[in-house]
This record gives sequence, C-alpha cells and structure tokens, in this order.
Amino acid sequence: MTLSDQFSMSRAAVSKHLRVLEGAGLVEQRKQGRERRYRLRPEPLIEVKKWISFYEDFWDKKVDKLKEMVDSGK
Repeated sequence: MTLSDQFSMSRAAVSKHLRVLEGAGLVEQRKQGRERRYRLRPEPLIEVKKWISFYEDFWDKKVDKLKEMVDSGK
C-alpha cells in the first residue's frame, strides 16, 4: 500500500503536495530502493502553535470581556 492509496487524488497530485510540504520544511524524504519515505518534521509546527496561542489568548480575553458586557446589560 502506498501513501497515494490513502487519498482520492492521483499519485502525481500527492507527489506535488509532498514537494510543497518538503519545500516548507514540514516533511523530509529519504530514498529507500525505488521508494521515497517521508517523515513529518514537527518543529516548524511548534512555531505555528506558539504564534496561534498568542492570538488565541488575545481573543479569549476579548470574548470574555464582551460576554461580561452583554450579561451586565451595558
């Protein structure tokens, strides 16, 4: 079973997506015989999580404040 068997798209389309992910540093590949093995690189995703976390905290506080205002009738 290949990776492309898991998706409803062509093998070429899966390869194109993997090249984009590799270019972004999110996966790395190694050749093993005729096959290419891909591995997720989680480190860049940790940076994204930190960035999102900042905005999540910001918006949680704003929404809490709005709820307080609505509940108080102001």
